[in-house]
Amino acid sequence: MPGSHGSLTKAGKVRQQTPRIARSGVNGRKKKSPRMRYRKLYENRVGKGKYPGQTDSIGAKRASYKRR
Repeated sequence: MPGSHGSLTKAGKVRQQTPRIARSGVNGRKKKSPRMRYRKLYENRVGKGKYPGQTDSIGAKRASYKRR
């Protein structure tokens, strides 16, 4: 049995033919790396005491208990 699945001359054929679509809307901006994203979340949570979501979320309630 040969050691390859198909010839190498056909490699990447479909991807090269697919048209490139520019980012737009929600995906318009490039996403930050997870390290930077988690750093920002940490700064908001620990440094500023801000919690995402609704004011009566579990994280926000915990923060308000600590402030009292």
